[in-house]
Amino acid sequence: ILDPMRDSYNYDDISAEFLNEICPSEEEILGKGKSKISLFALDGEKRAEFGARQASVSYRAKSIMEERLKENGQTSLYYDIEMPLIFVLADMESYGIKVDKKTLEKYKADLEESIEKTTKEIYDLAGEEFNINSPKQLGVILFEKLGLPGGKKTKTGYSTAAEVLESLRNDSPIVDKILYYRQISKLKSTYADGLLAVINEADSRIYSTFNQTITATGRISSTEPNLQNIPVRLELGREFRKVFIADEGFTFVDADYSQIELRVLAHMADDETLINAFKEGQDIHRLTASQVFNVAFEDVTSKQRSDAKTVNFGIIYGMGAFSLAKDLGISKKMAEDYIRGYFAKYPNIKKYMDKTVEDAAVNGYVTTIYGRRRPVPEINSGNFNRRAFGERVAMNMPIQGSAADIIKIAMINVHKRLKEEGLKSRLILQVHDELLIETAENETETVREILKNEMEHAAELRVPLDVDVHSGKSWYEAK
Repeated sequence: ILDPMRDSYNYDDISAEFLNEICPSEEEILGKGKSKISLFALDGEKRAEFGARQASVSYRAKSIMEERLKENGQTSLYYDIEMPLIFVLADMESYGIKVDKKTLEKYKADLEESIEKTTKEIYDLAGEEFNINSPKQLGVILFEKLGLPGGKKTKTGYSTAAEVLESLRNDSPIVDKILYYRQISKLKSTYADGLLAVINEADSRIYSTFNQTITATGRISSTEPNLQNIPVRLELGREFRKVFIADEGFTFVDADYSQIELRVLAHMADDETLINAFKEGQDIHRLTASQVFNVAFEDVTSKQRSDAKTVNFGIIYGMGAFSLAKDLGISKKMAEDYIRGYFAKYPNIKKYMDKTVEDAAVNGYVTTIYGRRRPVPEINSGNFNRRAFGERVAMNMPIQGSAADIIKIAMINVHKRLKEEGLKSRLILQVHDELLIETAENETETVREILKNEMEHAAELRVPLDVDVHSGKSWYEAK
């Protein structure tokens, strides 16, 4: 909480920062890489000294850290959110989630078939066979053989990064195929192969690790396997959820917040138009479209609503006209008009964004509703790109971080209620704004009620928190 930008929190770093003492690091004592020895290979006295030093540093740094938390107004964040969450995550890790191995193997076979078919289509469009996974070979095909525009040659060849390919989508049908090929290849390697490698043979469950200290925004991340990054925009990615199934005698109840970040933005910016729209249960993207494009609410087309959705979420992420133009396939001038129109209709959001950036430049950090901080050193950089990045972080982190804090509070309260009421149902997964409970079949209605109630009352905002609840035998059905 005091320093969310670190990758690790080793005792020697804590000793230097909080006690002003230099201690030998674990690496200095045990070595690294292949030459690293086990702690138990140290002789008894050295081992005792190493352990005692770690315990001493933790013990003596504790009161200094607590004082710092108090100065930062973060005591409640630590004791009421992060500490209780440890027990929730520990239970989630120990429960795991069941996987249908046969469905997973079929999914893998389908992906292999799709990869093969797409590879052949790419070869046909290229007029020759080549290694699609080699940026060097792909660059030569796209920019030399097919003569696509925008090829920038570096020492290692042309760049074929995702954003380069995205900008070429309209120039050749091969580009769409390559982007699709990359998506399905990632699904196969990361998820199909990755999951098959970590299924526990004894109970057909996988046991992910949930991390509290990885992201600077306060979001929980998961590893081995990472269940947070399944590309659900792709139908094949959504279908992947079919492999996660409830145990015998159980079903899944899944709940997710509806547009929580936009609701947090309405609250933090205190924007009346947006607040009233949420209170009245209006379609926010349709409302934004009617405001920005100056058309009657009922005359908004699906394309205008879709564009407005991009604008709504783009504003949250501090997106500028250049990026918005690229995302919508429009001119930079038109994108500037959209953003100007947006801020004209939601004036308090503009004031809030400007004030957040100003405060970040003065304080060097931004905060969530609950006092979580993220340093933004880039915001005062002399380099335009670094400064622009800092400004985007300053605009987005308080919103994304507050949403992350709210779902953590919901997790703690849901977990507590399930235990208090002596239910067999258990919280097993959190993905961004979504909670998944493996629910005993005779407890389904009770669990639906608990989930909805605890999630909707996790925070008291100026707008209602809206939660969608679904159930089914697989994660796909419950979503």
